[in-house]
Amino acid sequence: MPRNYPINARIWLIVQVAAVCVFWGRAWQHLFWDAPNRTLLWDEVWMSGIVEFIFGMSWEEYVISTPVDNGIQTSIRISGWIYALAGLAVIFIKKLGRWGRILIWIGFINLVFLSLLYFKERFFALGQFFEYSLQMLAPFLVLHFVDRESIGQQFMLLLKLAIVLTFTCHGLYAIGYYPRPVHFQEMVMNILPVQEKGAFQFLNLAGILDFVLSVLLFVPWKRGQQIALAYAIFWGFFTSIARVWAFVYWDFFASGMHQWWFQTVYRFPHFLIPLITLLMLSTRGEAKPEQD
Repeated sequence: MPRNYPINARIWLIVQVAAVCVFWGRAWQHLFWDAPNRTLLWDEVWMSGIVEFIFGMSWEEYVISTPVDNGIQTSIRISGWIYALAGLAVIFIKKLGRWGRILIWIGFINLVFLSLLYFKERFFALGQFFEYSLQMLAPFLVLHFVDRESIGQQFMLLLKLAIVLTFTCHGLYAIGYYPRPVHFQEMVMNILPVQEKGAFQFLNLAGILDFVLSVLLFVPWKRGQQIALAYAIFWGFFTSIARVWAFVYWDFFASGMHQWWFQTVYRFPHFLIPLITLLMLSTRGEAKPEQD
C-alpha cells in the first residue's frame, strides 16, 4: 500500500507562512508599486476591438485617456487589497471557514493571472510562467492541507514537480538560455567579490546546479532527494534575500527596504516548500490509503 506523509503542526505553520509571504509581498507590490496589467490592457492587437465595442472610442483615445489609466491603476490597487485579505484569510482559515477559503481561492486565481501577465510581458517564454510555480502553489497547499492529516505519493510528486519547474526555469535564465536579467549580474557583483566575468561564471554554475537538483529530485534514491532538497532550501533562501542584500544600503535603508523587501518575501516559498517537502520525506509515515 502507498506510503503517506503526515502533516504535523510544524509543517502546517510553514505552509501558512509561505502563503502569507506570497500574498502580502504581492499586496505591497500592487498597493505601492506596479503590476504588468498594462501589458495586456495596452496591447492593441488583443484589445482594440474590445475597446471600440465596449467604450466606443478609438485605440488612440483609449491609450491617452487619463480616466482609463486611472481605472487600470485602480484595478491594480484592488488586486493589492485582495492579496492583503487573502493573507489574513490564510492566518485565520480555520476560524473563517468557507469565506476564508473563498478569499484564498480568489488570491490564488490572481496569482495565476499575474504569472500569465508576466508570461506575456516576457514574450511568452514558458520559463517565465513556470518559474512562479512555487509561489502559485503556496496558497493551494493551504487549501489542500487544512482538512488533512497526511498526503500521499501523488501529491508528493506535485510538490517535487513544482520545485523542479521553479528551479529549472530559474536555471534557464541563469545560463542565458533566456535573456539573462541584468539584475542577476548586479546582485552577484554586489554580494560577491567578483567582476563581470566572474558573475557570469557564477551564474552559469548556479544554473547547472539547478538542473542537477531537478534531476536528482526524481532519482529513486532517498538520500539523493534529500541532498537536492537541502540545496534547494539553501539556494532558494539565498536567491530570495539577495534582493535586499544586494540593493539595500544603510544610507537609504527605509527607501531601499520599501522597494526591495516585498521582492524578497514573495519568493520565500522557493525555500519554504522545499523545506516542507524535505520534512515530509524524512518522516516515517504509515502505509495508509492516500489522501490526495
